[in-house]
Amino acid sequence: MMKRLSIALVLIVGLFTACQSEAVSAPPQAVASTPIASLPLNVSLQISTPISQEIIDSADAEYALLTNIYERLAPSVVNIDVIAAESTTNLLDIGRGSGFVFDTDGHIITNTHVINGAQEIEVTFNNGYIVSATVVGFDAYSDLAVIKVDTDKERLFPVTLGNSDSVRVGERAIAIGNPFGLASSMTQGIVSGLGRQLPSAELLNSDLIPGFNNPSIIQVDTDINPGNSGGPLLNSHGEVIGVNTAIRTDTGTFQGVGFAIPVNTVKRVVPELIANGKVDYAWLGISTLIEEDGFSVAGLAEPLNLPVEAGVLVDRVTVGSPADKAGLHGGSQRVVVRGSEICAGGDIIIAVDGIYINNMDELVAHLVVNTSPGNVVNLMIVRGNETFEVPLTLEPRPTGETGASQNGCQ
Repeated sequence: MMKRLSIALVLIVGLFTACQSEAVSAPPQAVASTPIASLPLNVSLQISTPISQEIIDSADAEYALLTNIYERLAPSVVNIDVIAAESTTNLLDIGRGSGFVFDTDGHIITNTHVINGAQEIEVTFNNGYIVSATVVGFDAYSDLAVIKVDTDKERLFPVTLGNSDSVRVGERAIAIGNPFGLASSMTQGIVSGLGRQLPSAELLNSDLIPGFNNPSIIQVDTDINPGNSGGPLLNSHGEVIGVNTAIRTDTGTFQGVGFAIPVNTVKRVVPELIANGKVDYAWLGISTLIEEDGFSVAGLAEPLNLPVEAGVLVDRVTVGSPADKAGLHGGSQRVVVRGSEICAGGDIIIAVDGIYINNMDELVAHLVVNTSPGNVVNLMIVRGNETFEVPLTLEPRPTGETGASQNGCQ
């Protein structure tokens, strides 16, 4: 970086020196090829005329779209101020975030980490109206929370929820929120990645059970900064496709990578939060290798001579879990792949309920969005050279230690 900066400074200084030398020794006066006095009287300067309104409208079409989306959606987005009790006598303002109106009953969606530990919550609407809110329910795993305000229905403008399964990389991604407390700010970018995972414990800095990640996260390059958390991520139709929740940064401010919870997770979680105040997730009881490190089924297909190139390679199976009861096998032998020792030989899950999956993220996302504890799912398993289906009864995620592994390299 210092080398590039030095080069840039040299160029600037060099340019300035050249200008000085020219000023000391002025060049000869330029002589017009045709004296102005000799030009015909009918020769006039050519002045450009304004372009047509049609061309202007065409050039401004994108901005007209953004303006329309802002005018329609800004009244649905709120600022959330959170106050937590520091002691029995002192109150400390600990945070500020965003949220958006879910329905005309006063339910507002935001992030769990925005309202975590709140004693008092104040909601400020787009027009400056302020009202207190109460917590209806929150879910640490998805980082979604629902709060409620008691106000006139005329103040409430619910958003329209889209379909995050149809989101594609390269599509427009628009955020409306309150970065740094700057109310009703809009930014736009594109969807820059799909299928990311965010560890819930990392989001909340808490002691949650490790291993349960928030799946199918949408990655964007839309400017997201502190205060945007809990605000909507929108598509070109003004539909919510996600809830802005985190950024990857070395400085605490946006550096080009933001993350949003997919709206299909919202559709699954929020109604349950409103009804029960909490969410019960289905649990398999398996672990797999870290796929981002190159240990996905596709990444291991050649070195392990696997019969498939997509699916979930089971590393370990938890004692007493649904997977254990269904007879799934973890790995049985340690091998070295690309310099790392891994546990190989476990079952490969390639489909659930007839839907083929590429990796663990897709498996977890399917379970989160489409299943509940007590449901029976059919897993398609590859074991050695055999392919067969296994019925499995899902159970609630455990709230304590998950136990030791039964099948898997020790």
